[in-house]
Amino acid sequence: MLDPIDVARPELFAEDRWQEPFRILREQAPVQFVPDSKFGPYWSVTAYKPIVHVEALPKLFSSSFEKGGITLGARPDMLREGERRVPQFIAMDPPRHTAQRRTVAPAFGPSEVAAMRDEARERTRALLESLPLGEPFDWVERVAIELTTGMLAKIFAFPWDQRHRLTAWSDVGGNIDRVVEPGGWDWYNANMDEMGAAFAQLWQERAAQPGRDLVSIMLQSDAMREMDPMEFIGNMILLIVGGNDTTRNSMTAYAWGLSLFPDERAKLEADPGLIANAVQELIRWQTPLAYMRRTVTEDTELFGQTLRKDDMVALWYLSANRDESVFADGERIIVDRHNARRHLSFGYGIHRCVGARVAELQLVTLLEEMARLRLRVNPVAPPERVSASFVHGYTKLMVELSAY
Repeated sequence: MLDPIDVARPELFAEDRWQEPFRILREQAPVQFVPDSKFGPYWSVTAYKPIVHVEALPKLFSSSFEKGGITLGARPDMLREGERRVPQFIAMDPPRHTAQRRTVAPAFGPSEVAAMRDEARERTRALLESLPLGEPFDWVERVAIELTTGMLAKIFAFPWDQRHRLTAWSDVGGNIDRVVEPGGWDWYNANMDEMGAAFAQLWQERAAQPGRDLVSIMLQSDAMREMDPMEFIGNMILLIVGGNDTTRNSMTAYAWGLSLFPDERAKLEADPGLIANAVQELIRWQTPLAYMRRTVTEDTELFGQTLRKDDMVALWYLSANRDESVFADGERIIVDRHNARRHLSFGYGIHRCVGARVAELQLVTLLEEMARLRLRVNPVAPPERVSASFVHGYTKLMVELSAY
């Protein structure tokens, strides 16, 4: 019997040494109980098949904020000092989840995303053409953050000159490891109160003069018009973190990951028709949110293990996306991988990421514009990584651009 392996340790991700512990768990204990961690006891689910099984049973495996939500740490029977249970539709169960998602989803539908395409291409092209050739710069700051923050500002019609506040709030909203440390909730609450005040002002402005932005859409819906301030803030956190981290960290995975597999990079450069599939493969390989948490609502069996009511369950998408039974040679980026779209980076089932098309649009646009300009990203130093078990990403990547 395999001893418990706590894979929710931020140093595993900061030091990029998470791969082997997850491989061992997939092979020997794909559903394993971890009795002790900084978040408390939890179940790790690390293989593709049991994760999909759990995601298909939302009544049995709850996402509700009232039971602790979508990240490790919060327990139904215990509040930490300063902890707030923040409502957001990803952390709700049907029917409440269904109604709120139905309101937000049209803002990310095919026609709406298509309408974003020209503006996204124009901004991406202008940014890339402004970058120096053969001079080092930080790809995370100059490219990944700038492009994703700009898209968020457009979606919310957020003041353009203040758009970098969205990045700062996203970094706080996704930092679950910091939140559970002493004083963490005070730090988190202060930042979220600041964000709430900014969006409350937007809410009032759009109530008086609605537009086509997402805040206006929410204001005009029966499901969300009367939401209380905490619920509004919670949904803003969700949309900002989800809209920021997935895209920005996949953009950096493009820069770093393809440098590790030069044959695949050459294949992509030779055939831009592979870009759409390569984007799915990069999202799979990176997995920008390492896991989602669920809470057991009644005693149940899961692949031979007995889970009890109120147990926390971590669904490690990061590991499932390396599951060799689904993705052969899963540690490699293979730009023409035949089943890259089967990745779980956007989740599965009723909680699949509502903004997935926008993330894909931004990534496809970046790769298409890099191909048009015949630019290659050359890292000049290994990346600095986010020290966290939830957001799987990068804080810095020094690169130089060259022509090919």
